Amino acid sequence: MAIASTSASASKLFSFSSLSFRLRSLTTASSISSNCSTTSKKKKEKENLKQRVVIKEKRRTRSDREFKLETIKRYGDTAAHIPVMLGEVLDVFSASKQLRYFVDCTVGAAGHSSAIIEGHPEMEVYVGLDVDPVALEKARARINSVLHNPTSSTLKASTFLENFRYVKSLLCDVDETLLDTGIDGILMDLGMSSMQVNDPERGFSVLANGPLDMRMDPQASLKAEDILNSWPETEVGRILREYGEESNWYSLQNRIVKARLNGGLHSTGDLVDLIKSATPLSREGRQGWIKTATRVFQALRIAVNDELKTLEDSLYACFDCLAPGGRLAVISFHSLEDRIVKQTFLDIINVKDGDGDIDMNEEEARNKDLRKVRNDIDESEAWIKQMVQGLRGTILTKRPITPSEKEESLNSRSRSAKLRVIQKA
Repeated sequence: MAIASTSASASKLFSFSSLSFRLRSLTTASSISSNCSTTSKKKKEKENLKQRVVIKEKRRTRSDREFKLETIKRYGDTAAHIPVMLGEVLDVFSASKQLRYFVDCTVGAAGHSSAIIEGHPEMEVYVGLDVDPVALEKARARINSVLHNPTSSTLKASTFLENFRYVKSLLCDVDETLLDTGIDGILMDLGMSSMQVNDPERGFSVLANGPLDMRMDPQASLKAEDILNSWPETEVGRILREYGEESNWYSLQNRIVKARLNGGLHSTGDLVDLIKSATPLSREGRQGWIKTATRVFQALRIAVNDELKTLEDSLYACFDCLAPGGRLAVISFHSLEDRIVKQTFLDIINVKDGDGDIDMNEEEARNKDLRKVRNDIDESEAWIKQMVQGLRGTILTKRPITPSEKEESLNSRSRSAKLRVIQKA
């Protein structure tokens, strides 16, 4: 009996040990399976990300123009401003086309303007606009130096400290006949210059502490500080959501409103600290809050300067100012701007019933929705890949042109640039 009992105990012990072993094996296997699953998931995410990058790259119409650094050095102030896509802009207003009347709506440091003036000795009238007095002072000095060139001795140049929304009235001030004859070329470079970003007192920089200003026009009354500390919370949230396309807008909105109870936000450093505290830790680490801060600063800058509404109205005004065959080129730097430029261009070239500014005969009426892609490109303008033709004009960039890889590598601020061009019929 004792032997049988011992044998039974041993059998139970063996059975229990076997069960424990199997449980450990299952746990280990489950853990290995889970780890493998996580590794596989991460690997799949990386592959999907790579595929998205490849697809995005394929969809881009990247400039194949040779990037000439010596040209940039000649026309750009490398310490404060580098003109983006300079070669591509020169191609748009190429020397093969007459450019008697030209307008730069965002003259900046006059990098684009000075290069275009020098490339067109036939130019008779030049008009440059900017809301930034510091930029305009530099522009005037650069343009004056170009005007000392004997080939530009007959050029009449005018510069104005004004927003491009007033382009029509300013052209009338220069010469009442300009709107009748029309302008041959108009440029709008919507990007901020380095001299604005690098000045902490302007409040545009995420990485430098300064006042919450963000006014492009220092004479304007509204500042970012006013929006953050006194605007209704729903408006603050709308700005972050619509202008910044920020997914964490609701949390940021609530924190901004709560900050008012402790005196409010009065410096870019205050705002950045709030963003850091509201941004959850992620695999991106430091880049996480920087990306959020960049979107928030963008949203506030757009609201302070009413950029999107001003842009849309000004695109229509600029197109109206063009002469037949005249071109409007726009360089944008974020998706909201580019979307407005794209949709406005499409709206401009498609005349609908009820538009009283154009007389349509029967054939035109039947084809009022004409908007076809053309591939019969002039060989002398290789930069044009596909055109979209409408009744009032032709979009010369079915897809926006983006900087060459070399330009992106040498000027990181050009990476988000997109160039769109429309030509009046």
